[in-house]
Amino acid sequence: MSGKRDFDGLQKRRMRAANMLRRGFTQAQVAAKLDVSRQSVSRWAQTIARTGETGLRKAGRAGRLPRLDAHQRAKLMSSLKAGALAAGYGTDLWTLKRVGQLIKEQTGLKYSQSGVWHVLANLGFSCQRPVGRALERDEAQIEHWKRRRWPALKKTPPLEDKR
Repeated sequence: MSGKRDFDGLQKRRMRAANMLRRGFTQAQVAAKLDVSRQSVSRWAQTIARTGETGLRKAGRAGRLPRLDAHQRAKLMSSLKAGALAAGYGTDLWTLKRVGQLIKEQTGLKYSQSGVWHVLANLGFSCQRPVGRALERDEAQIEHWKRRRWPALKKTPPLEDKR
């Protein structure tokens, strides 16, 4: 399951149920035909009786509204892409704590680290671990050591005497 609901599809199913109920189908028949629970059809029938079919229309998005508006998200994205060095940090590594501080400086909103994680995920970022290699690393010298020096140094098992 992707985590995202098809609100249009759900609304179409409720409207189809309303149409079937209006045409005289029983709640059990509607539930069987649409492959939904009888409790859902009963709830939809009650809603229709109370508010009409308009009560079955989709409610819009689910969940809490985002605290950052589109302009704030765009500004945050721009700052993140510019890098942590540009934001005044000693290294170019973004951490949740640093991003949280950046959000607070730019918007005045304070987020927990898990909240910062969700903001970053919604912006399309994912966890990236630094490679952790020395800048002075000499790849040619390392390759030479692996091919020539290491085999000469490592112990080899003694040859068995075959008699």
